[in-house]
Amino acid sequence: MTSDFAEMTLSDYLAQGGRLTSPGNVPPRYRAELLKIMATFVDSNLAGAAGFADMINSAPGIKARGAAARIVAEKLANADRVLTLMGEFGADTDRYVRQHPWDTRLERSADIGATRIEHDMRLAVFNYPFTSWADSVVMNLLMGTAVCVQLEELRQVSYQPLAEAFRDILKIEEHHAALAVEGARVLALETAELQPSVDYWMPRVAVSFGIGDAGRLEQLKAMGLRHIENTALKSDWMERMRPILAELGLRTA
Repeated sequence: MTSDFAEMTLSDYLAQGGRLTSPGNVPPRYRAELLKIMATFVDSNLAGAAGFADMINSAPGIKARGAAARIVAEKLANADRVLTLMGEFGADTDRYVRQHPWDTRLERSADIGATRIEHDMRLAVFNYPFTSWADSVVMNLLMGTAVCVQLEELRQVSYQPLAEAFRDILKIEEHHAALAVEGARVLALETAELQPSVDYWMPRVAVSFGIGDAGRLEQLKAMGLRHIENTALKSDWMERMRPILAELGLRTA
């Protein structure tokens, strides 16, 4: 399928909800965009797991430490599943497990917006450090719900193996989000001061939905790689967060 006619036919097929099932029938432009989606997911999970792993021993008690360790292990497993799909496209998967500082972070005062740092594709929010266990719980509370919203969108991608992976991963991430709510409730009962962390992380998590590029979004929609506007996804996240934060006596930033 290399002729203009074939490309047009494939474009129409994808625009009408068609699915691709293997690297062999994926055109170059589609492949590039698909790999960006997968790399962003993998890099964000590896960076997120590395950052949260550093907080395990700060958790108050065995139950909380066990839950944190489980989250880290499952995020690594999720990353590995999608990384395996990247490998089928010829990606150099070895670079993800050797000689890469996934635990690197910027200064707490940094504000890079949606900018990706030079050496990987992690979402910008995973470049910021935690200050305490409570701070890490708040970040995971906010980002956990954001990830669920994003995966509900991405489980519809037109590359079927990735769509299936994201459907399974969504169930795991929903549990992670529930654990974060449970952890935040415990901290709130202990009168921990959580509002400063909400104020810090809320805008940084919001940026993970993208800054908006209508032209690019339409291109991705035509390939079946996106379906919903970034602003709608972010609004959905905000609507989900408001009652959770209100229950905890917290306000949106």
